[in-house]
Amino acid sequence: MKVSVITIVYNNRDCIAECIRSVISQSYPNIEHIAIDGGSTDGTQNAIAPYRDKLAYFISEKDNGLYFALNKGIALATGDVIGILHSGDTYYESGTINKVVDTFIATGADIVHANGQFVDKANLSNVLRIYPSKPYHNRYLAFGWIPLHTTIYVKRTIYQQYGLYDQKYFIASDYEISLRWFKNDQIKKVYLNEWVVKMRLGGKSTSAKLQKLKSAEDLKIIRSYHLLGYFTLVCKIARKIPQYIIPRITKIIP
Repeated sequence: MKVSVITIVYNNRDCIAECIRSVISQSYPNIEHIAIDGGSTDGTQNAIAPYRDKLAYFISEKDNGLYFALNKGIALATGDVIGILHSGDTYYESGTINKVVDTFIATGADIVHANGQFVDKANLSNVLRIYPSKPYHNRYLAFGWIPLHTTIYVKRTIYQQYGLYDQKYFIASDYEISLRWFKNDQIKKVYLNEWVVKMRLGGKSTSAKLQKLKSAEDLKIIRSYHLLGYFTLVCKIARKIPQYIIPRITKIIP
C-alpha cells in the first residue's frame, strides 16, 4: 500500500525541514511526499533544497490559498492512501505510518482517524493541548465532534468519488470535507487509538484574530449538513476546553 503525504507551506523556513525529516524518518518504506509551496518569500525554498531528492514532487508558485494548494497536492498524489502533514508539524513517532497502514489492511477501512497533540512551537515535547478521537457514531456530529483533520487518512478513491476541498471556504473547508465523509454511511471509518501527529500551536485556524471568521464558516457548514446550528457550534468550541486543561493537570499530577 502506497501512502501519499501532502505538505503545504508558505513562509515557514524555520519548520519545514523538520517536517520533511519527520517523513524521511518513517519506518514505512512506500511513502510519496508531495510539498506544495505557495511562492514563499522568506527562504523556505532554500530550507527545502537539501531534501529535494526525498520529495516525490515539489512545486513553488503563487496559488489561491490553503485549500487550493491541498487540492493541487491531491491531484498529484498516486498513493492508495492520502494523509496531510502541515509544514509546522511532525509525526508522533517513526512507526506512525506503519500503524496507519496496518489498520487499513486489517479492517478494510476507507478512512482511518486517530489522536493528535498540539505542542509548543519551540519545544515539541511540551504538549499544550490534546485532541483525542474515538470510534465514530453519527450522533456525535450534532455535538460538535470531529476528528483532528491531520489525523485523518483517506483512500484516494474517496477523494475521486466524493470530491476535493471546497475552496469557497477560507479557513473551515477541512471541517466541511470531514463532515462530508463522516455523514456518509457508505464510507467505512475506523478509529486508530494512537497519537499520530504533533502540531505546533498557533496555526492558521488557531489564530485568535481569525476565530470569528472560522466560527462563521463553521456555522454555515453546520447548517448545510442539517446539524443543530448554534448548539453544535457552541459544543464544537467547548470541546477545546478539556483539551487544554488535561495536559496541564497531567503535568501537575504524574
